[in-house]
Amino acid sequence: MHFRISGIDPAPFQHLFAMSDDALAAVRAKRYIADSKPGFPCRVSLEEAEPGEALILTPYSPQMVPTPYQSSGPIFVRECAKERFEAVNVVPEQLATRLLSLRAYDNAGMMVDAEVVDGLELEKHIDRLLGNDETSYIHVHFARRGCYAARIARA
Repeated sequence: MHFRISGIDPAPFQHLFAMSDDALAAVRAKRYIADSKPGFPCRVSLEEAEPGEALILTPYSPQMVPTPYQSSGPIFVRECAKERFEAVNVVPEQLATRLLSLRAYDNAGMMVDAEVVDGLELEKHIDRLLGNDETSYIHVHFARRGCYAARIARA
C-alpha cells in the first residue's frame, strides 16, 4: 500500500527563533544548540540536527480533536528547517533508526489500533495499519520518550 509520511508545517514556529530565552520560557519553550548527532530530531524536516545547529524545544499538539485522544507533547524544530518533509513510500532515516510507537486513528480521531515497532520494520506495520478500513491516519511517536514524530496517511 502506498503511504505518505509528513513532517509538520514550520510556519507556526519561525517566530520562536527571534525570542529571548525568557520569552521562550514564558511560552514553555527552550532554545538548544545541538551538541550530538543523533539526539536532536527535527519534526519539520524529519532530519537530525547537525552539531552547532539551533533548535527550539516546544509543545506541539498533533491531535487536536475533541476526543479522549487529544494530545500535546514536546518537539524539536530546527531553525534552518523551512520546508516540511513530505514523501510517498519513503521512510526517513530519523524514523528508521528508532523504536517507534504507531497510533492509528479513525476519521473521528479515535484510536483504532497501535503498535510498538523497530523503525526498520515500519513499512510492514504501515501496510497492516492502513490496510484496516477504519484507519484514517497514523501518528508516529518515538517510543522511548513518547514525543510525536510524524504523520502517515494513504498516498
